[in-house]
Amino acid sequence: MKNDEHNLAQEMRFAKSLCGNLPKASVRVLKELLRRSTLSVMKGDVIYLDGGWYVTHSGLVRLANRRRCIGIHTRPLLQSSDPANSRWVFKATVFKSRTCRGFVGFGDANPSNVSSLVHGAEMRVAETRAVNRALRKAYGIGVCSVEEIGSRAGQNNLITDQTGFPRNLPTGTTAVQRSAIDSAKSFASTNSIPTS
Repeated sequence: MKNDEHNLAQEMRFAKSLCGNLPKASVRVLKELLRRSTLSVMKGDVIYLDGGWYVTHSGLVRLANRRRCIGIHTRPLLQSSDPANSRWVFKATVFKSRTCRGFVGFGDANPSNVSSLVHGAEMRVAETRAVNRALRKAYGIGVCSVEEIGSRAGQNNLITDQTGFPRNLPTGTTAVQRSAIDSAKSFASTNSIPTS
């Protein structure tokens, strides 16, 4: 218990050093999310964008691995998809154990809800969104995943230096933390989210 509180305190210090002054509501949401799960801001499992916390795909997959998820099954729903126009709908089912009946999530993607930088990859985006939704249901994660955010073209300042990606990282930032930040920046840059 004492170790959990120490880890939570470390995570909160890192989040504040990374994001600057966070609103009290955002601090409460993050504390509750970290207490209920084994997600980590320091490992890039959770990121702060546009005034809210989002879980990452890699964070959800790590959580599933730590909780010994038995499998994830995905399939395109061709009757709801239009491949000729790059419109895809996927169904994902997460099985937490051999006796689990499965947690289902659906994901869609088309040229209007993905960044122009990933046009042509709508099928993969739809599958990732479906997997994320199923994993969030299976493990009780109440915040949206960053990959589920549609393209926000025309909106600027989604990420500012104080809400996720500071120009100068805090002293003591580890290689793992820098890698997580770089991964989040890379995702943001491929999804029409400015990083500075």
